Amino acid sequence: MTEHRFYGDLAPWWPLISPADEYAEEAAFAASLLCGARTVLELGSGGGHNAVHLKKQFDLTLVDIAPGMLEQSRKINPELPHHRGDMRDLRLGRAFDAVFIHDAITYMTTEGDLSKAIATAAAHADRVVLVPDDVKETFEPDTDHGGVDGDDGRAARYLSWTYDPDPTDTTTRTDYAFLLRDADGGISAAQETHVTGLFPRDTWLRLLRQHGFAAEAVTEVTSDDRTPRTFFVGRKTNPGARSNAGSSG
Repeated sequence: MTEHRFYGDLAPWWPLISPADEYAEEAAFAASLLCGARTVLELGSGGGHNAVHLKKQFDLTLVDIAPGMLEQSRKINPELPHHRGDMRDLRLGRAFDAVFIHDAITYMTTEGDLSKAIATAAAHADRVVLVPDDVKETFEPDTDHGGVDGDDGRAARYLSWTYDPDPTDTTTRTDYAFLLRDADGGISAAQETHVTGLFPRDTWLRLLRQHGFAAEAVTEVTSDDRTPRTFFVGRKTNPGARSNAGSSG
């Protein structure tokens, strides 16, 4: 998987680029789909901004591939267990009530990688909630901007531009530009490109079923001025049936 500066040397800026309070509504919707679970494994947990809200209701274990993001998450979720791992092959050797994968699932750019991530979920739990940024049916090119000032004197602003250079493949492209202001007033700029996956609803549902889940697509309820996301929810048709859950990741 490509290493991004966004999640590496720029990770300390994450709380200013994508503040945790902006996740409250979406995390609440995810929680409604996880209702009844007690232990939840979050794969691709990033800077822990969903976890800040979800840990009020669930016993969370957090996994991310980027050490810089795990470091940021530990600052705001010090009481939660954190593991470094790749959602395509992670095996923690224990079972959870549910697996939650937010938009990090979008970095699965091929059907094969997406299937591996779902297999990881199936190896750990009887229920899964997946939240891609987009599905093929509703994708539209988009620009966005944001960022905030921090209490420590730093500030960040970003511009993002998402589009689909080749509608015949399974990826889209997002170009990011960042302006970062240090506490002493110095300004630096950064730019990078992220390639992410884009699949039809039927692909998500088919892969969930292939891994033993009864699957449904649920349209997000949101007050944000954007296209609602499609949440994919899977429940094992044969609860307790797991494979390859014994090795450590």
